[in-house]
Amino acid sequence: MKKETRFKFNAYLTQLGKIYGVSAQEFSDTKVQIEPSAAQTLETNIQQSAEFLTHVNIVPVDEQVGEAIGLGIGSTIAGTTDTTAKERETSDPIKLTKNSYHCQKTNYDTHLDYAKIDMWAKFTDFQTRIRDAIIRRQALDRIMIGFNGTHRADNSERTKYPLLQDVNSGWLQKVRERAPEHVMGSETKDGATSAQPILVGKGQAYQNLDALVQDTVDTAIDPEYQDDTGLVVICGRKLLADKYFPLVNKDQDNSEKLAADTIISQKRIGGLPAVRAPFFPDNAFFITRLDNLSIYFLADSRRRQVLDNPKRDRIENYESVNEDFVVEDFRGVALVENIVFEDVKETSPETKKEGVASENEVVKDEKAVTEETPTENKKAK
Repeated sequence: MKKETRFKFNAYLTQLGKIYGVSAQEFSDTKVQIEPSAAQTLETNIQQSAEFLTHVNIVPVDEQVGEAIGLGIGSTIAGTTDTTAKERETSDPIKLTKNSYHCQKTNYDTHLDYAKIDMWAKFTDFQTRIRDAIIRRQALDRIMIGFNGTHRADNSERTKYPLLQDVNSGWLQKVRERAPEHVMGSETKDGATSAQPILVGKGQAYQNLDALVQDTVDTAIDPEYQDDTGLVVICGRKLLADKYFPLVNKDQDNSEKLAADTIISQKRIGGLPAVRAPFFPDNAFFITRLDNLSIYFLADSRRRQVLDNPKRDRIENYESVNEDFVVEDFRGVALVENIVFEDVKETSPETKKEGVASENEVVKDEKAVTEETPTENKKAK
């Protein structure tokens, strides 16, 4: 590391110390417990660094294990009362469904090579660049776990599970395990999920993706949420491409092109807004309100240590937090996966012609037998 870079990096550690209420040296000597107020600021920065996370809840909790806060719709509250006969009675507008959480430790360990830090030292926003590089990756990893996490292993294997499936149980897995009646296209038993493909295409039960979404809302979303205008269809890039590619993959005049551009820009599937999310599984979609998804973190659990490791020519940042991915109300969600786009194969004209010919031959043979029988009977007489 260059001398100029060393000065700037030390200033960065000093600034971290001011934020967390410790000396710069403490970051190298031991893991520093980040105070809840500073942790909340860091969580806000992480949330703001990824657009999708700005739409979900990032909630600090005081207990490692507990019941989810719950944002579900309760009973109706409007009514009338004859107060000369009885007292007015209140109604709870929020229905809490039993749903537990368990904040478990997740490591977000990173490093920056000396060469990269030397390059960034030329810029006036040196400290901001280091901060943004770390929190941006944390934000993206949270989204990845939320949509792909299936379990938590004692020792995660990034090469075997590149989508961080073994770091924590994400939102989709929570639905598979705790609300199987809200899942189409798969079945989960004892933690193992088996595919039950849903066919979409010409001649199938679902002619297109719009029909599948509308039927999913009618059958897999509870009645109190079916008309909720906050419902969206979360999906990945590939599913949107499968829907809109036929509109652009053809020669068309200006008016048709303008109409196609308008349809694509609206990004709606089955009448619901489509939200494209990074790392979402291919050939699947998830219907819910965005504020029905939460990430709980244990308020006093964040730890951090920054080490200068000359043996590897890099600065190492060790950071951890206890967190969990929570679906607030399962009544308002539906997961559809293992969608297969496949048209029913039509019988070719040649095959149909051959089929008709063989039927005629059968009729002809039957007629020959019928005509032959009286002659034989006549001879017998």
